[in-house]
Amino acid sequence: MKNILTRVVIFSIIIAFFESCANDELTPLYGNEVGQPGKVVITGYSALSDSIQIHVNGKLVALGKDKKTAFAKKIEKEYQFIYFGDQGRTFEVTNKETKQVLHTNNFTVERPIDTLSFFAKENIWIENISAIKLGVLSKTGNTGYKFIFPTQNLYSKSGYEGNLDGILRKINGQTIGKVENINKDQFSSFIEFTYSSPPTILMELVKHGTTESYVPGKKVIVILTMSVNKSKLIVLDEKQDANGAFASVDGNLNLVDYFVFK
Repeated sequence: MKNILTRVVIFSIIIAFFESCANDELTPLYGNEVGQPGKVVITGYSALSDSIQIHVNGKLVALGKDKKTAFAKKIEKEYQFIYFGDQGRTFEVTNKETKQVLHTNNFTVERPIDTLSFFAKENIWIENISAIKLGVLSKTGNTGYKFIFPTQNLYSKSGYEGNLDGILRKINGQTIGKVENINKDQFSSFIEFTYSSPPTILMELVKHGTTESYVPGKKVIVILTMSVNKSKLIVLDEKQDANGAFASVDGNLNLVDYFVFK
């Protein structure tokens, strides 16, 4: 009789476990449980004034041993779960304070192991950070750059949506070179040149293939600082004045300061 009761209890626990798995979107994966295992490696940096949260299929995710649900600055986590049937996972990254959805990713059963990597700042979202390739310097003593411009036209409202070129000059006006195809979505071509002092250089932003400013009637100059033997990934950012009008383009944000690139 005791053995029969024991088997009944064990069977009841197993049934309860599988019912729980079937109804819980966020069931973590521990060992060889039923269903297809899935894992998303999360690598990011949030420079937002408020922390971010991550939702999966509409439910808030708690990650790590401390079960954190809000994240600031550097984020390196692994989220493990079980797929049931052909159900995928929709990841939403949101601003905790404003509830604004910053980005949405859909992960499918066909790719059970995937990566969510990003850099977030006010008005800036750069995804697939882990896939970005750093420009490789060809020799010692050089400095190099790639550029991306996610806030192009945010304040300038220039009406020009095409690629930009950056004409680089020393303080004395000597032209160093030109970097091409700067845009919102991906990093530009790589440019490198010999480091020299003083380290400040000026980059004029123009419409691709021309010497015409992308902002009508206004020459747009970005101030950059060279670093010897360093390759940079610069995120250009439009700035506004006290009245909300376009003021300048900032070039101080370097993703290499936040992530390690191979």
